[in-house]
Amino acid sequence: MKTKFQQNQSLVLIVDDEPFIRTQLRLALDREGYQIAEARNGIEALILFEKLRPQIVLMDAIMPGMDGFECCMQLQSLEQGKYTPVLMITGLEDQESVDHAFDAGAIDYVTKPIHWPVLRQRVKRLIQQSQLQQQLEAANQELQRLVTIDGLTQVASRRKFEEYFSQEWQRMARDQLSLSLILCDVDYFKSYNDTYGHRAGDRCLQKVAQAIKDSVKRPADLVARYGGEEFAVILPKTEIQGAMILADKICSVVRRLAIPHSNSQVSGYVTISAGVATDIPQPGSDFQDMISAADRALYQAKIEGRDRFKKATKQAPANFSIPRWGA
Repeated sequence: MKTKFQQNQSLVLIVDDEPFIRTQLRLALDREGYQIAEARNGIEALILFEKLRPQIVLMDAIMPGMDGFECCMQLQSLEQGKYTPVLMITGLEDQESVDHAFDAGAIDYVTKPIHWPVLRQRVKRLIQQSQLQQQLEAANQELQRLVTIDGLTQVASRRKFEEYFSQEWQRMARDQLSLSLILCDVDYFKSYNDTYGHRAGDRCLQKVAQAIKDSVKRPADLVARYGGEEFAVILPKTEIQGAMILADKICSVVRRLAIPHSNSQVSGYVTISAGVATDIPQPGSDFQDMISAADRALYQAKIEGRDRFKKATKQAPANFSIPRWGA
């Protein structure tokens, strides 16, 4: 295995069992300013690929041991390999060999003897296409992140909450396991905004969101901004006892933030109320029922004095409606 490196250049991995061909390819591409790495066979290519992450692979089709077709397929199975073009170099031009190259995952091919101007242009074009594809993928990932993260509090957005809750509801229904939900609401938040201003209100929500997030330890649990001053915590594989312990902890950590709130009718600080609901989802059922149950429990915590949590009880009558708490 041979390598040659310079800064800020695309790296080309040449894979060929013939030293003369490797030398020709290296000299031709070196003149174009590329970094070069060389492998003598498919096994060496896989090792170098994972170590160096080249921008393109020039692969001989016919090699002893692992041929170019098999190596190409294995490269495509790697995470980085999905975005790295493979240019197959082959002495075969029959339809079956060409089809085999593309089926293996090659993005293009050139035949021997190599037409060097064509090779240089194809390498340049494939690297540019690969870079554009990766930039597009990164932009799409950032767009997805912006959609699923609440801009103010940096916890999950309402959209992410609904997507994840639906996913976990179906998964718990399939496995017949408990799913818990905690709905939280900052007490007297309208009064807080009226007293301290909306910028202070935003900072308050940021601190509360971070405190709730810090209270949740398991990777599968999700903290989301449900709307306004309301937050939600989704707890897969969690019984009611565990959810209640966490709800109590959330109330406590927000209380310990000691954010002054002179107009709070609970204390002189910002507090939070929470409703907790747990169920084993049934196939075909609707997760909105659990949200309603947690919301009713949250309302009960409000009317009992706030700065506390309540566990959801049996379904209220159909004509039962929950007054919203604007203060």
